[in-house]
Amino acid sequence: MGVFVFLPLILPLTALPIARLAEQYLHPRIVALLLTWVGAILAACSTLCLGLLVVVGTAQLPGNPLPDSWSDPEVREAVPYDEVAGKASIGALALVVAACALALRRHYGFRARAHRTLAAHAGASQVAVLADEVPYAYALPGSPGRILVSTGMLSGLNQAERRALLAHERAHLAGRHHRLLITVQLAGCANPLLRPFRAAVEYSTERWADEEAARVTGDRRTVARAVGKAALISQRAVVPGLAAFAGAGPVPRRVAALLGPVPPAGGRPPALTAAGIAAIVAAAGTAASTLSALNAAIALFFVLQAATYG
Repeated sequence: MGVFVFLPLILPLTALPIARLAEQYLHPRIVALLLTWVGAILAACSTLCLGLLVVVGTAQLPGNPLPDSWSDPEVREAVPYDEVAGKASIGALALVVAACALALRRHYGFRARAHRTLAAHAGASQVAVLADEVPYAYALPGSPGRILVSTGMLSGLNQAERRALLAHERAHLAGRHHRLLITVQLAGCANPLLRPFRAAVEYSTERWADEEAARVTGDRRTVARAVGKAALISQRAVVPGLAAFAGAGPVPRRVAALLGPVPPAGGRPPALTAAGIAAIVAAAGTAASTLSALNAAIALFFVLQAATYG
């Protein structure tokens, strides 16, 4: 197993440059999907390797329920610095589990509270207009998904801007952006080095929804104006959301992108470009992390098997 067990724990160091290159040069839909998948795989590999270290560390603790042979010198030699890394990983894995559980509890707790609010709201329309002076608008996933918008938000927009707002929120529901966001949030809980992916995916899903709203309405300037006005209206409103209309991502960058040309939605970028380099680095880092995690897991399996039955 050797030092390979540590590689998936440090390879997420590439997350920041990957996120920066990807969000600058790729279509926001591709960025959101790419970074979510890369983050999920890197987080899974990191957690797996923590689990392998926990096995080695736990086997050395007095009174553990594991076979005595698992604490033999042959097993300990399979992991460099086993005494320190093995025991430290026990606390690290406990923190990972606790952080992920807390994130899921907050996410689904907010959804449950929002759906209870909607239960008392008459009408079965996808759009629920709530009599509230606090300006907000967000897409609420569920079966079916709903769009919650306050009268405080609608009063600050004209008719065309309201259509842009609703098209934006429908894009969040259609793209299931909440799944991407919770996935990268959990990835950041599993390995703090993956946290840059969360901000990048938040921005990319907003840009993705912006572009969908522009396509549906056929007016990029109106969508840009709606984004800016919604941000100004709601800048002092503290409303927790899942995929808020103007709540994630730098608003000036979003407005500037909408006032510019439509981003290319092509497939793979050329290799000798910044976008191509971002994709290659992401693929290489993910492959290296996966292979390292599998190598460590298989090696430890055979070492433990030999120690148990040898």
